[in-house]
Amino acid sequence: MPMKSAVAALLLCAATLAAAQPLKPVTVARGLQNPWGLAFLPDGAMLVTERPGRMRVVSKSGELGPPLQGLPRIEAGGQGGLLDVTIDPQFASNRLVYWSFTEPGDGGNSTAVARGRLDGHRLADVQVIFRQQPKVSSSLHFGSRLVWARDGRLFVTLGDRFSRKDDAQTLDTHHGKVVRIEADGKVPADNPFVGRAGALPEIWSLGHRNVQGAALHPATGELWTHEHGPQGGDELNVTEAGRNYGWPVITYGRNYGTGTKIGEGTERAGIEPPLRHWIPSIAPSGMAFLTSDRYPGWKGSLFIGALRAAQLVRLELDGRKVVKTESLLGDFNERIRDVRQGPDGWLYLLTDSPDGRIVRLER
Repeated sequence: MPMKSAVAALLLCAATLAAAQPLKPVTVARGLQNPWGLAFLPDGAMLVTERPGRMRVVSKSGELGPPLQGLPRIEAGGQGGLLDVTIDPQFASNRLVYWSFTEPGDGGNSTAVARGRLDGHRLADVQVIFRQQPKVSSSLHFGSRLVWARDGRLFVTLGDRFSRKDDAQTLDTHHGKVVRIEADGKVPADNPFVGRAGALPEIWSLGHRNVQGAALHPATGELWTHEHGPQGGDELNVTEAGRNYGWPVITYGRNYGTGTKIGEGTERAGIEPPLRHWIPSIAPSGMAFLTSDRYPGWKGSLFIGALRAAQLVRLELDGRKVVKTESLLGDFNERIRDVRQGPDGWLYLLTDSPDGRIVRLER
């Protein structure tokens, strides 16, 4: 065998053996009540939300800080409460933290986004910068992932609130939408529906059911999302400006209990097909692209947490094409709520339980 071919074969073998090594879930912190969102601070500490309405700083060594003071009123119940969290791209200079939460008000509740300045153990100068409209009485389908675009705009994913699923196909509500706002909550002038009569200008895309996973593609800057389907039909999408993703007209999901068809079928002109769908449902939540070399052979993969399936799913990609799907942590037996890559290159998980954990996946 020629020398170059032999070296290539050895490298491939080494990468294959490394990839085959089992993942080791290492508990970083525990004692969190239904943790939902995780964000890393510049010093390696972590901001973590707990759905009942608490946000904490967790040290690199796993010590839980006290609940931060200054949060606005939060309505916790069902799937609602304190949800995602992210830090401003300029956090080192402005100390701004952003979070999504269930806000009570006239007509019921809705997903809202607030920001405040982290000052010790409190959040100062808190402002609500976005409110999903209209509010409805529901404890379901809040969406709520927060993702910064490269241009400094903020994407917010919003659920259809379950009882208002048909709103996902209209432009006069925020139900079942992804919205895009400026860092202060204002509407970007180049949003796709700005100036259209009857359309809410914050809307970026429509036809969503309950998007609980979102991440920016590290190479293209595109927004990738996944969402829950009913009894199957969970979807992975590249979520682009002005596009319609089908719910509830086009879906692979089925009606609860009866299993009967929803809408018109699984495809239609003008509706964006998913890159991947799941039947039965895995109940996806949280998502991260791997950009580090911590896991040989996996760089560039997309990792998705699963609640119902209690596993971590790895998707190997070729551009927008999913070329391989792999289920990991089959014996983990915990609902995975969020997935993040830490500044150290390891993947971190949040487990959704009354005694939730932050887990680092080592190899």
